[in-house]
Amino acid sequence: MTPARDKDFPWWLVAVLALGALGYGAVLADELQAQILATLAKGVQVTVFVTLVSFALASALGMGVALMSLSDHRLPRQLARFYTEIVRGIPMLVLLLYVAFVLAPALVELRNWALGWLGVEPARTRDFPLVWRAILALTIGYSAFIAEVFRAGLLSVDAGQVEAAQALGLSRYQRFRLIVLPQAIRTILPPLGNDFVAMVKDSSLVSVLGVLDVTQLGKVTAAGNFRYFETYNVVALIYLTMTITLSLALRRLEARLRETPKG
Repeated sequence: MTPARDKDFPWWLVAVLALGALGYGAVLADELQAQILATLAKGVQVTVFVTLVSFALASALGMGVALMSLSDHRLPRQLARFYTEIVRGIPMLVLLLYVAFVLAPALVELRNWALGWLGVEPARTRDFPLVWRAILALTIGYSAFIAEVFRAGLLSVDAGQVEAAQALGLSRYQRFRLIVLPQAIRTILPPLGNDFVAMVKDSSLVSVLGVLDVTQLGKVTAAGNFRYFETYNVVALIYLTMTITLSLALRRLEARLRETPKG
């Protein structure tokens, strides 16, 4: 039965759309703010690129960690738990700085050591682009949270169905692909979508590395024109547009999943 609150007219959405229209109207009507918007719009591409690549890699790594945590063997389970607890205990900003200035140089040194005997020219730390250091940090940071999302979703599938599939002679991979994953995805998608929205916001942290995303371009613009109020109003408006649009799309997807009968 659908709760009564789900049938309420979305006045909040009307208010959001009205405020958004007023916000963009005020920005476009003012020459300075229109110029700021045009400048910051160039950073949207970087923000989207960093978010999409980081989220895809974090999802793949998170699935691997989740499968390790559900392994029949103790070692991979303990390694998965060690990884998730350590990574989730580090603030994202600290992790970003650590990966950028500690792990990345270490990886370059490891690469030089591994390929040195082949006569390959040594790489320099500066050859590791800052944008990819940021992507690596977001991948590591979010993979630990996404792993827990996948683990909870996989555990939500009725064990009886898995046992029935095993009795029918399906391999472990076939059970996972045909039985477990299609049912678990209904549980996984909503929190996974929330993590994606959170990553869009956390992608603003890459500005501390000088990556030219929306936030960094906003900092540079404000430092140049000293119009902090107007500049950061536009920055906030851009992020709100991205996150609210994604949230509405995810709400719609979640509603469709609820309406779809379970197989």
